[in-house]
Amino acid sequence: MRGDLFMNIDAALEMLWSRAAASIPDWLPMTYFERLPSLYDVAARFTAARGRANIYLVLLDYRDSRSDPFGIYVGMSSRTPQLRFDQHKAGIRAAGSVLKRGLELLTGPVQHLQHIARAEAASIEERLAEALRADGWLVHGGH
Repeated sequence: MRGDLFMNIDAALEMLWSRAAASIPDWLPMTYFERLPSLYDVAARFTAARGRANIYLVLLDYRDSRSDPFGIYVGMSSRTPQLRFDQHKAGIRAAGSVLKRGLELLTGPVQHLQHIARAEAASIEERLAEALRADGWLVHGGH
């Protein structure tokens, strides 16, 4: 029954996105998952000074192989998160986990970690990955 509920939510969200796509903000995730609030809580612990680097998160899909269906990739780039995600999916300097299992970019939880100082971004990338692991997430990246 739980799987039915999950599938119904996915179908309903897909119908909503197709009808209201223009009015949906970029930071709103397209995939429903129960642990999204914890992702926001962990990411909110980090702040940084202004600069040119961006922290980004990618939702990884493990529904075919794990009991916990999702993981997170933590990355840092001077490119926009959207461009960097597109590069991963195209195989350009791609992390294998994102290339194979990257479902979508999650911009909402790290929206406050855009355009930050590079040195701080490198530190935050690593500490955010560790904090997410401590919160029970399967995490790739964050190096």
